[in-house]
Amino acid sequence: MRTTRPPLHDPLHAFCQDTEAYLPGAATGPLAGVTFAAKDIFDVAGYVTGGGNPDWHATHAPATRTAWAVQALVDAGATMVGKTLTDEITRGILGENAHYGTPINPRAPERVPGGSSSGSASAVAGGLVDGALGSDTGGSVRVPGSFCGLYGIRPTHGRIPLDGLLMQAPSYDTIGWFARDATLLARLGEVLLQSHVPAMRPSRLVLAEDAFTLADPAVAQALRPWVERLARLIGQATTIQLAPEGLAAWANQQNILQGREAWATAEDWIDQVNPRFSFEVSERYVLARQATEADITTAYALRAMIRQRLDTVLSADAVLCLPTTPTPAPLRGERMSVRRDVRARITMLTCIAGSTGRPQITLPVADVAGLPVGLSLAGAPGADELLLACARDLVPLLTAGD
Repeated sequence: MRTTRPPLHDPLHAFCQDTEAYLPGAATGPLAGVTFAAKDIFDVAGYVTGGGNPDWHATHAPATRTAWAVQALVDAGATMVGKTLTDEITRGILGENAHYGTPINPRAPERVPGGSSSGSASAVAGGLVDGALGSDTGGSVRVPGSFCGLYGIRPTHGRIPLDGLLMQAPSYDTIGWFARDATLLARLGEVLLQSHVPAMRPSRLVLAEDAFTLADPAVAQALRPWVERLARLIGQATTIQLAPEGLAAWANQQNILQGREAWATAEDWIDQVNPRFSFEVSERYVLARQATEADITTAYALRAMIRQRLDTVLSADAVLCLPTTPTPAPLRGERMSVRRDVRARITMLTCIAGSTGRPQITLPVADVAGLPVGLSLAGAPGADELLLACARDLVPLLTAGD
């Protein structure tokens, strides 16, 4: 049943203008009084899920049911105030949409917000809502979290039901969320994970040295003091070269497998509709089609090796430490050729959790010349509560006295 949405204040161009999806929260519950937004890939009964592409919006009927994650938050008392912009069909990482425009990054208005959960990150960072739902397939919560100075989490793959979600690549897709403070991030997590977040901390910090090498020198330098403080709080730290094959090889196998799945998901619709895509999105689908069966077989074998490698170096009580992104947010409107290196390095960092299905949280602890950069912790499969507790309980200790 539709409920009339109050007038929406949106100076950041974060919300969709072609839907008024609005769900008031239950009168009581653990999230009573909290407001949130949902990326426009989450179904809300009675409204079309637009997916960031006008042809997708025009060729799909209104949803008949509300996505599980949205309904869970509403039932817990949170009010969904609207749908937020996304890179089209979630096939982007920087947040610029050729059809609907680019949400403002409140922490760096001349720069991109990061994608594909761009509108959700913008709305939270700008204080338009308390929290927001996004999705993370290849980094789409972690990257905008870093660029916009937010807490954001990609949970363990399969931990949260994906019912009512516009899928991209099923063996990588996860539902993630943002907040400006770690306490609310954990409260949202208790509802979405259906689990209490107890006071807990890891017993060992594992520093991925090759991941830090990928970062711009200024980013690595800005993060190092926070890494050192975190290591002192945890009490034990080790440094490793994470990827024997090189993080470029790790990223390549995810690009191949994620691309193949994304093409399989959208192929019938693309063939029937011949939709309008930006050049970048079209290019990604074309490249996905060009992968050979030998490429796919090799990528699956490497993914299995990557998962075994993480099982070896990261025990259940340890967390892996790495930069969330190698750079602060790039400038809006840069040439695609300029961004290829940055995009490649982003994927080398985000593929670690993506390829292994592990949870990863980004912490907004540092900046470079006033631009946010995130520090990430990744855990064992199922260690979502541990990561949320680290953010909630350890970050205040890291920042004490600053």
